Formats: sequence, structure tokens, C-alpha cells
Amino acid sequence: MGHGKGNRTGLTLSLGAAAIALSALPAMAENVTLRGYIEPELRVFTQNASSPRQKDTTASVAGEITVQYLPESNDRSFVFTPFARLDQRDGERSHWDIREARLAFYGSDWEVRAGFDKVFWGVTEAVHLVDTINQVDLMEDPIKQEVKLGQPMIRLRSMQSFGTFEAFLLPWFRERNFPGPDGRPATDIPVERKLTAYESGAGEWHQDFAGRYSNTFGEFDLGLSYFQGTARDPVLLPALDGGGNLVLAPFYPQKKQASLDLQATFGPWLWKLEGYGRRELGENYGAVTGGIEYSFYGVFGSEGDLGTVVEYAYDTRGMNQRNPYQNDAFFALRWAANDAASTSVLAGTTVDTETGALGFRLQGERRIAENYRLSLEGHFFTNVPQQDPVYSVSDDDYLQIRIARFF
Repeated sequence: MGHGKGNRTGLTLSLGAAAIALSALPAMAENVTLRGYIEPELRVFTQNASSPRQKDTTASVAGEITVQYLPESNDRSFVFTPFARLDQRDGERSHWDIREARLAFYGSDWEVRAGFDKVFWGVTEAVHLVDTINQVDLMEDPIKQEVKLGQPMIRLRSMQSFGTFEAFLLPWFRERNFPGPDGRPATDIPVERKLTAYESGAGEWHQDFAGRYSNTFGEFDLGLSYFQGTARDPVLLPALDGGGNLVLAPFYPQKKQASLDLQATFGPWLWKLEGYGRRELGENYGAVTGGIEYSFYGVFGSEGDLGTVVEYAYDTRGMNQRNPYQNDAFFALRWAANDAASTSVLAGTTVDTETGALGFRLQGERRIAENYRLSLEGHFFTNVPQQDPVYSVSDDDYLQIRIARFF
């Protein structure tokens, strides 16, 4: 889950609430559903490591269980989803987390949720600029950064004819996790979480809040959001640990961010846009990403669809450590076979238009039996100059294979 007194306190509170709720489940068994998976994984790194402690292969196994209680009245629910991974090499990647542990109450046009929950904002493929509620689980998704840690929150939603309004109170901040000295992919200089610092004197207990309005106008899906609180992406500052070794110390500033996400659907065309304006560390800046996606249906006389994706991302700060997509283009092909095995493949490349650095992404998955899924993922870099933000992990190209057993 994390380190530090505050993290342990928050974990104790969440586990206590979950235990009380779970103790009542046997009496409500007919309204309880259980699902989950267990998933062995193998990663193979195709380049020599920057540290002799790092190896070219690592095996791990992960599992997740979701317990859901939904009474016949449909006016409330309880969801509890713990996750855990055991890794062969990296002690930091052997971790567990509460993805969800929330109570929800429903009315005709309103909803209230309290507990650990996950929220996603955004529409683009390559980078999700506006997605700022949950912390990234860097151990699970080091490159795309789409897997999130559960976030403690109180979430209010009101659904009206003129749009949906949401308000979020986020009482406890979760630090980002980072690889240990044996882990890959990893920065060349290790990150020392014991040296974590905050701009706010309240530290991880700073009271963050956010609000969002969303609606559909014909072919357009619009989202307008505001966030004020602790930035989820830390500034990594050079420092010395207790042994006098050079490390990176995470520093979490406060930020105010107003954002927009917009998607327009015209037949086989999708037009996408995300952007924000942000004030942080006494500086005002912005970032935007957008593009188009076009789908060819029934290609080559099959039932499959082929999607083409073209996107561009720009950050007014220029080249910076915290956002490698400062002036980058993304191109991808997405194939969905639309078969009984749900076969899909995505192949894409990112081009830094300033440095010429190239990143390649390959993702594919297929159900290989009724309760099994095979997935393959690969990330590769080439032509990365030393000044590029991804240079530190550019020697950590890897292939990853997973076989999930669902129940």
C-alpha cells in the first residue's frame, strides 16, 4: 500500500470499514456476487541493465477479487476489491492495494459513494492529461500509467436533464510507488520514498477537492473539470540518502487545474481533445492533446474492424521531467477481430518531434478458453538522446506475457 504513518493509519481505517461490511455478507449471501482472477506474468528485458542488480527476466503472479453486494431494492451497494502481486526480483513490486472498498447509495437522480474508489477522466489514447483523481500504480503499468491505486474519497453525483454534476472530497493523498534497486523499468538514479516531502504542511492529509460537469450534445461528449490539491505526479529532486548515495527524492507540490475533454462521433470518425490550464509552484502553464480515430468495418471480408489513430500532444513548459509528451505525435493501428475469443491487437509509435526519440507499443489479447485470457505487451525505445525525459528508462525495453484465469 505504501510507506509512512499516514498511509498505515488510512489503511487501518479502510480495512476496519471493509471488515465490518464483510462480516455482514453471510446473512446477505443471495445478493452477493464474487469474481476475480489470478494471473502469472513473465517479463523479458531485451537490453543490458544499467545496474548489476537488475536482471533480464522476472516472473510474478497477481490476483484480484471483487466482492459486490447489491440488494433487491437497488438503492445501495457495497464493493470490495483487493489486489496483490508477488514479484520474483523487486521487493517494491511485491505489493498489495485496496482498489475499491466503497459504499454507495442511489436515488432517482443522485448518487453518493464513500470509501476507496477509482475515477477515470479522458478520451485520448496516448496520454490522459486530465485524469488526475487517482494515483498511478507505477509497479503495474510503468509506461502507459493507466493502472491506478484506490483513492479514498466521498463522491457526490447529480444527474439532471442538462448534464451530470460531480463533487469529490479527497481526504488522504497516496504517494506514488517506485521500483526498488532490483526493479525494471526504473530510473538510473533510484527513487527514495523515505525522503518524500510536500509543499503543504498538512502533507498527505491535505484536503483535496474536485468538481466535474459532463453531458452529451448530439454527437459531442463534453467534460469540464476542476481540481485543487496535491499533485499526483511528484517532482523528483536529487538528494543524498542516509548512506551518502545519490537518490531522487519525491516532492509533491500543490496545484490548481481546470480541464476539458471532448469527443465527437461522426460515423466511423472519432475526434478527441483533452487539455488543461494549471497553476503550480508559482507558475501558470498548460498542455493539450488531441487527434482523430477512423474505423474500417469488416476489413478484408472479415468480421473484424481496423482502427487508425493519429494524435498530438503539446506542453507549454517544453521538455520537462514530469511530462515526456511535450511535443509528440502518436500513430497506431487497432485491430478487433470481433470473434468469440475477443481477439484484439494494438500497435503504435510515439515520435518526439524535438529530439527524434521513438517509442513503440504492442498490445494484444485473446481468450484461449472459457475462463482464460492470454495477453502480450511490449514497449521499446530507440534513438533517445540524453536530454530526452525518457532517456533514463530507454534501456529497459521489455516484452510481457500474462495468462489470466478468471472465476
